[in-house]
Amino acid sequence: MYAVMPPEGVLESRLPNFRATRARVLAAPALGARFAQILLQIAADGGMEKPRCDSLQHFLYVVEGAAELVLDGATHRLTPGQYAYVPVACAFRLRAADGAATEVMWIQKPYQRLDGVAAPAPFVGDAANVAAVCKHTEGRTWQHLLPDELGFDFAVNILAFEPGNYFPMVETHVMEHGLYMLEGQGMYLLQDQWHECWAKDFIYMAPFCPQFFYATGWSRAAYLLYKDVNRDVAF
Repeated sequence: MYAVMPPEGVLESRLPNFRATRARVLAAPALGARFAQILLQIAADGGMEKPRCDSLQHFLYVVEGAAELVLDGATHRLTPGQYAYVPVACAFRLRAADGAATEVMWIQKPYQRLDGVAAPAPFVGDAANVAAVCKHTEGRTWQHLLPDELGFDFAVNILAFEPGNYFPMVETHVMEHGLYMLEGQGMYLLQDQWHECWAKDFIYMAPFCPQFFYATGWSRAAYLLYKDVNRDVAF
């Protein structure tokens, strides 16, 4: 199962504890996902009205503009490509910064603990400082925004493709995906259907959905990719 969502088709919602903010819910348990992914469009004077501290873990990635994040008592100004990981029971507050609107991708997920493995601590990162690793084919790179450690039960990566580049095979795997196109365009094979995707499109892919991508157009294509990792099969 999969869903392809162009931005004009995703209707806005209002969320508790946010003011002057449009929330576009891209993935949620109602879809069958085991995570939630929401694009927050925050006006210049908008954002969370009070800190949030709950039983979920959170990932925040700035797509446009600038955001002010108060995380575990420290204040951070985040610009496009910068992000934060918020563990369970850690207080945070997100607002627009610099008197201008911002867009932030927000991922939420219950945490699956592992015996003997420490849960991750909160941190702030910058994609500009994350190595771009070439995998399988020249001109296709990965950036792993979260550390490759067993404490994390999900990963968020940026995959980038030079024009004409592609997956080395059709993938079929147990992980589910939330995919947000950051730039460029390309053709995505999902199950047995082809879909052309552009910047700001979103794709949800359920476990075991066959998938394949190749970049089209004259500039590179890149997307932000969520997937669940590092945990045993659930029964």
